[in-house]
Amino acid sequence: MKSILILAACIVLDAWAGISPVAQWAVEVKCGENASTLAVDPPQRVVVADERHDVLPVFNGKRSGWGQGERLNGVRAFECGVRFALEASSVKICSASDGRELVRGVDYEINPEWGSVGWVSKKRDCGAVLVNYAYHQRRIDAVVRRTDGTIALRKGEPHVCNPAVPSCASDETLLGTVYVDAKTLQLTEDNIFPVEPPAANASPIAFNPPKRTLAKLRSGQKVKILAWGDSVTDGFWLKPQERWQEQFACWLKNEYPDANIELISNGWSGRKSENFLREPPGSRHNFKETVLDVKPDLVISEFVNDASSKERIVAETYAGKLLPAFRESGIDWIVLTPHYVRHDWMGLKNFKNCDNDPRPFVKALREFAQREGVGLADASLLWGGLWRRGGRTMRQTSALNRRELLKTMLVAASAGILAPARSAEISACSCMICMVNHSSLQLQLETPTL
Repeated sequence: MKSILILAACIVLDAWAGISPVAQWAVEVKCGENASTLAVDPPQRVVVADERHDVLPVFNGKRSGWGQGERLNGVRAFECGVRFALEASSVKICSASDGRELVRGVDYEINPEWGSVGWVSKKRDCGAVLVNYAYHQRRIDAVVRRTDGTIALRKGEPHVCNPAVPSCASDETLLGTVYVDAKTLQLTEDNIFPVEPPAANASPIAFNPPKRTLAKLRSGQKVKILAWGDSVTDGFWLKPQERWQEQFACWLKNEYPDANIELISNGWSGRKSENFLREPPGSRHNFKETVLDVKPDLVISEFVNDASSKERIVAETYAGKLLPAFRESGIDWIVLTPHYVRHDWMGLKNFKNCDNDPRPFVKALREFAQREGVGLADASLLWGGLWRRGGRTMRQTSALNRRELLKTMLVAASAGILAPARSAEISACSCMICMVNHSSLQLQLETPTL
């Protein structure tokens, strides 16, 4: 298996290419002695006619953009909407009963960025409506080099929210990708994501491996692992076996075949770690009863929602409450740094040059783990480097629509800390598979299918 990974890495390095925009919808690709100009299609426009909505709420401008009204189906994402996909000037709303065209600001209001619609007031409610509008889809195209040296563009499948990188054929090597956003008017450097060679001095993806848990795994003993977190761990939109912790446990059983591994999941969507501490006895999310009293050998915690509390929650909750409780109970602890969310939520211009996570919570979490000797699996570090490997870190999608990518990053980081000798290999492998063909980590690490 290692020889396969090394060969794949060499192919990517040998194929190092320069990709740059040379026209509104064209890129120039230079790879060795070869240079090609490739045409790129603009974002695809989709027209929707007479989309029926039987009920519209009253528009609430105080809520988050996608929640201010009823989301139009074309720009709907899981649990939210797709920002900037709607062509706001195209929206036309008519009464379904008499065909009368309704007036924005008089009858209804719309959030033009998120595509949410609602009545100006209950008095203007006229029942079912028909909505006509247009929106633009996103797309990721792959720049590839064939074994005969020719360079080509593989057009991706358009999607309003979560476009995928096209798969490379057996005789093709990925040189980079071109991301076309819904609002892209012409190609710039921000749309280009060339594959770069891995940095020689890359930071480790994990440190402070849990010695007691590792000893049990290596000696073939029973190990109880508790995956503890928010919606990412809850994974209510997935089949149970598709959740990151299930994939991780499957990998772990393959890595330590003699160990008896038991996995327990405790995820609470939309909550922070401190919410568990506030729950009363008898609650299904009470910290003592559902975390400590389970008596796990190892807790792996993942709370992207904690990032909104910045440094405070690390000092008050992680250092002040969780660490003493785990140490008193003799429980090993690994903290997972959170995945990236929307770039505008993180204070980033876009998802290029974003190797360093700017969130104060992540910086404080790394420092806490290093200072206290707590295990840390740095999924955030992997996310931050994906833009250098031919793919956008987030593609501006809903946090719940990146199944394979999110799962791979979390599994890779967790695997890296529980297989210290293979940490670098796992890191390189996870980045390659996410950007080349979006396969899952279980395939690359020879984990049996669940």
